[in-house]
Amino acid sequence: MEKIAVVGCGAYMDSGYGCAGEWRCLKAAALGEGEFEKPSSVVAFVKCECPGRSLVANMGMAMKLSEIKPDKIYLSTCLVNAKPDCPYSTAQEKAEMLENKTGIKVVMGTHDYH
Repeated sequence: MEKIAVVGCGAYMDSGYGCAGEWRCLKAAALGEGEFEKPSSVVAFVKCECPGRSLVANMGMAMKLSEIKPDKIYLSTCLVNAKPDCPYSTAQEKAEMLENKTGIKVVMGTHDYH
């Protein structure tokens, strides 16, 4: 089973701006739906907190504490499709930062549930 980490938009998750929370990402991962090619095991879930400066460090800490390196990192659908857009960095910039620091492939989006 593929081991994955998910990054969610903290502002969306905490404020309810179109995202009821991580359950949709977890459901898609468990069932292998949306952007997941097959059922996957979520080994870390990290919230990107504004302005995003700690995202890479928090992902590193999540991997260190869980003692499991994910096969892929997924940026949640709420983070990738945020409206209004994140004023600090684009989803693509976040993905590039994570990939450059961790060496792990980053996938844009998790599910297509509405």
